[in-house]
Amino acid sequence: MISVLIPTYNYDISALVQMVHKQLKSSYVDFEIIILEDGSSTHINTNLNLTNTQVLINKTNIGRVSARQFLANKAQYNWLLFLDADVLPKKNSFIHDYVLQTKLGYDAIFGGFAYYKDKPKKNYVLRWKYGKTKEQVPSKIRNNNPYKVIISANYLIKKSVFKTINTKMNGKGYGYDNYFGALLKLNRVKILHTDNEVYHLGIEKSSDYLKKKEQAAETLINLYNSNTITSHSNDLLLFYTKLKQYHLTTIFSNLYKLLKPIMRFNLTSDKPLIEVLQFYKISYMCYTSKK
Repeated sequence: MISVLIPTYNYDISALVQMVHKQLKSSYVDFEIIILEDGSSTHINTNLNLTNTQVLINKTNIGRVSARQFLANKAQYNWLLFLDADVLPKKNSFIHDYVLQTKLGYDAIFGGFAYYKDKPKKNYVLRWKYGKTKEQVPSKIRNNNPYKVIISANYLIKKSVFKTINTKMNGKGYGYDNYFGALLKLNRVKILHTDNEVYHLGIEKSSDYLKKKEQAAETLINLYNSNTITSHSNDLLLFYTKLKQYHLTTIFSNLYKLLKPIMRFNLTSDKPLIEVLQFYKISYMCYTSKK
């Protein structure tokens, strides 16, 4: 019934797989777990020794989009549960809840993201604070605008629907969740958001997270310029198109160059402001569009 698909890169997922496997067994459903070591330099997940579980190995890293497509092609069941390597289910009923939700008539179900309450070390606060502010969103709010908060680290989707959507995506890098959400909207995929969260464990350093946000902005600009992303609910892109409409992108680009040191000082501190991050993202987007 369910194929659990986990791409990983140099990350120990034994705790995740053991927890999910135990819940699958107790749910009495047909299942398989397929793990893809996507170009990992050390294969630390090859000795899990669990039933209905296999580890596949790519010698070179092909990236999230292609890794998920590869796993979907290997899956034998009609429901695909995609999990990122750096997550852990919040509830013991995680699998059971998803199984029940497959009977509700939706094409895809997004369980949500959660963060531990304890504040991390200074160099890691930005990712944690952004996650708690922008990603840890109750399902009641997410369902009001279902294509807006799309987090692909934890979701269940029909295999036929996934293949239709994912094969339209090409690229390797950060920021493709925005495009995935846009394609779900364009194809009118019937989705449900629930409070079946996973904890996000892989909190990056603030400086590394800023680089990822820059990559995401570049991805959005490339998709926009190529007219690839049209129907969407992405606030950043909506704001950018407004700025472009009123010929303000040059001003924001110049503000990025002027304020970059001050913004980065705040964002890499132990008290980063999410408002500063939002301005950093839109101003960088304007800046990169001028390159």
